[in-house]
Amino acid sequence: MKDVGIDAVEFRSGKLKLDLPGTFAEVKDEDPAKYTKGLGLHASSFPDAYEDIVTMAANASKRLMDRKGLEPDDIGRIDVATESAFDHSKPVSTYVAGCLEQVYDGDFRHANKGERKFACIAGTQSVDDAVNWIAADKNRGRAAIVISTDTALYERGDSGEATQGAGAVAMLIDEDPDLVTIEPEQGIGSVDETDFLKPNQQFPSVDGKRSMQVYLMRMREALEDYETQVETHPDDFAFIPFHTPFPGMVRKAAPLGYRHVARGTEVEDELAEEIGRQPRPEAFDDDEAYREALKEYTDKLTETERYQEWYSRAIEPTLDISSRVGNWYTSSVHLARLSALKHARENGIDLDHERLLVGSYGSGAQAEIHGETVQPGWEDEIAQLNVDDQLVERYDLSWEEYEQIHDVHNHEESVDVDPLTAPEKEFVFDGWGRMGERKYTYVE
Repeated sequence: MKDVGIDAVEFRSGKLKLDLPGTFAEVKDEDPAKYTKGLGLHASSFPDAYEDIVTMAANASKRLMDRKGLEPDDIGRIDVATESAFDHSKPVSTYVAGCLEQVYDGDFRHANKGERKFACIAGTQSVDDAVNWIAADKNRGRAAIVISTDTALYERGDSGEATQGAGAVAMLIDEDPDLVTIEPEQGIGSVDETDFLKPNQQFPSVDGKRSMQVYLMRMREALEDYETQVETHPDDFAFIPFHTPFPGMVRKAAPLGYRHVARGTEVEDELAEEIGRQPRPEAFDDDEAYREALKEYTDKLTETERYQEWYSRAIEPTLDISSRVGNWYTSSVHLARLSALKHARENGIDLDHERLLVGSYGSGAQAEIHGETVQPGWEDEIAQLNVDDQLVERYDLSWEEYEQIHDVHNHEESVDVDPLTAPEKEFVFDGWGRMGERKYTYVE
């Protein structure tokens, strides 16, 4: 079977920044630690008045193509994953292709274009689709571009408002990739749920407590399904990128995953000397007593040196970018992967042929677990990204400016706000067409 995976990746943040422990916490009259320590967030990215899901996707894709020396004829597929689409018929990928055709010779006339929707997991599903397309030899030597792009806005005053964010990740999917190969085995956990949804509305309806429970249940089911095909061990994976709506959620999920994969291994045996063995259901008269014992064990587990070393090595590095940009919905797990690889390069960690365990999730609800193998070209690929430059250059919003920009991107509002930044060498939103469609142009 041919090796297929992510050959290259690009990152595009919204150009505005909202300081959470500073500006947001001050206006809300709340302790900044609620955001930095509780949610694990320091800032959110927002799009300027001329930015949206199309411009962020197109700008990430253009940089990806330029960097890899690609022309439209090299691309046989463009897939966009988003839960922020503004058209219920025409896919965002067609808008992106239209943008790119403004700046390249040739066109994407013979490239398949589509849009995936399943909350935050759609980005991973789109990667799966592209990998399968190439593995099935339908690509005729061409690569695929997969883009996850979202503006994750909540209604003003909603409990999720602090987790907002906006940006895009563009990935080149190809044979013999430079970044990671996608392993064929995958585990799925999927059940019809109403934890987070948008029934004919822009802003989500969220049952926060239920959503956390559903996230953990579907992840467990996906891991159990994955383990029917692949043996797992806590030390098998260099990094474990999780779906990260906010880092605090990953902090809650990580010990449950570690406990699960450590069960029945020498890790459990060694930990037993310190905190006892993991509870087994057959030792209890009822489910409630068993679950209480599991909780007590898990609390003890997180205090052990072994767990904390594992968390610092395999999980913490995946959270850095998300802590600085907020929730990007479909890009969430792809930011986690990028954050881990960036950390490894900056700290001289050799990842050649090391493995990642990727845990993706979308409300509604479905989780996917799969493995990836890091390829020898990963370091050169990551070195060409400008993540830190983009984040440092963001315009720092005042509270009044935040309120205005939120209205700009609220589909129910009609406001005319001057941009806070000046576009340069990028695609921008440029008004409305004759049928109510959004129009775009490239600014030199």
